[in-house]
Amino acid sequence: MSCNRYSGIRTGSTGVMALEDVKVFEKHAELLKALAHPVRLCIVHGLMQNECNVTKIQNCLNLPQSTVSQQLGVLKNKGIIRGQRKGLEICYSVVDQDAKAIVRLLFGED
Repeated sequence: MSCNRYSGIRTGSTGVMALEDVKVFEKHAELLKALAHPVRLCIVHGLMQNECNVTKIQNCLNLPQSTVSQQLGVLKNKGIIRGQRKGLEICYSVVDQDAKAIVRLLFGED
């Protein structure tokens, strides 16, 4: 079976996938990798229900603050979440629409 049979993949006259298509696949793969960690997936799912700060997330997950902060950093660097300062704390929320759609699909939510 050749790759060019898949409707989402275009090939040029040489039969090689176009560079812009590869970049789209890379972008989606990076998003999936970021969501593939159970703690990060749990954080994203929770933040979709209610934005909150590190302490709330830490208490809900019963994990060390350093672990939560590390996973929030990964999600932030991938552009999946954003932190907004509210007084002395930073409240996090999910901003990536593709990530939201994936998590909704995984958990059977509309």
